[in-house]
Amino acid sequence: MAKRRFGRVRQLSSGRWQARYAGPDNVDRPAPQTFDRKKDAETWLVQKEAEILAGDWLDPDAGKIVFLEYARSWIEERPNLRPRTVELYDYLFRLHLKPTFGARALADIKDAHVRRWRKDLLDNGVSAVTTAKAYRLLKAIFNTAVDDLLVRRNPCRIKGAGQEKSPERPVLTVAQVYALADAIEPRFRALVLLGTFGSLRWGELTGLRRRDVDLDAGTVRVERQLIRITGQGLVFTEPKSAAGKRTVVFPELIAQDLRAHIKDFAQDGDDGLIFVGPDDGPLWNSNFNRRFWGKALTDAGLAKIHFHDLRHTGNTLAANAGASIRELMDRMGHSSTRAAMIYQHGSHERQREVADRLDSLARGQLKSGSGTQRARKPKKAE
Repeated sequence: MAKRRFGRVRQLSSGRWQARYAGPDNVDRPAPQTFDRKKDAETWLVQKEAEILAGDWLDPDAGKIVFLEYARSWIEERPNLRPRTVELYDYLFRLHLKPTFGARALADIKDAHVRRWRKDLLDNGVSAVTTAKAYRLLKAIFNTAVDDLLVRRNPCRIKGAGQEKSPERPVLTVAQVYALADAIEPRFRALVLLGTFGSLRWGELTGLRRRDVDLDAGTVRVERQLIRITGQGLVFTEPKSAAGKRTVVFPELIAQDLRAHIKDFAQDGDDGLIFVGPDDGPLWNSNFNRRFWGKALTDAGLAKIHFHDLRHTGNTLAANAGASIRELMDRMGHSSTRAAMIYQHGSHERQREVADRLDSLARGQLKSGSGTQRARKPKKAE
């Protein structure tokens, strides 16, 4: 009998057949399973040889690395991650990935495991948004594992599972914004107004210095933000993206409030912070919410909302005022159109205004006969 060109086949004492081959690394390996028939073992060897010749062969031992070890290295090796992103990845990994996948080998994590894990998260009360974030992190880790030739395919294959579908954020009226500004501690009145009409994030507001605000030009220059990082406290960092560095024009409506605030409450000097706490130090979001925000909402007769909803309100007002997508992107500090598009739906009042203008335009053209086609008169009944 002629010797096989690739691999070997032998019958075991159980009567089943075993296939073995030498991989590109010259390590002799058996097939992961035995076969009922000799022909099946030979077919498996033909397929394995084809993988090697096509350059598709994966070291079956490579995927034995434990997910816990690989995921930690993956996070540590990401270049240029912002501190808050690292903090988010650590949180998602520790709470939502490690308990299920931590002890498993990469190669042992299959599609069914991922589907069951995602369902368990949702069933146990983890929000849809957090679940989507955790799923995206898991998928990104496995994308790299595929590139590293540790696994053949990514087991995260649930369509739409990584998409966040956050509920619509509340939008305040201008009257409600001013009711809140009137109700809150006086030192935070300008914070509420600039957060709304400047569409600024909390960290961007608390990171502002005197030299960042030009009261005569009516502009605010955003160059940094003040954020809390676990284990480090409050830290000044650059904005979330390159587009986050921007100059925002604020309406004349709030100029006097800003001028009075800087005079009465801001730290001294060009580098002095604009918004500070009662102790004249950097403003902590947690302290602000606990001591001032909740009481102001109650006093203003408003439902529970987050400070970030002021930015959402400002973006909506800017869109309703006619800002284009490009202008919204510049104002918000975004480099993509996705977020700006949210505000293009407009309010009911804005839609009515547009419809009324369209009605007037159409009627005017019909009346003057400048339209391409006159409105057809209804036929009289014969």
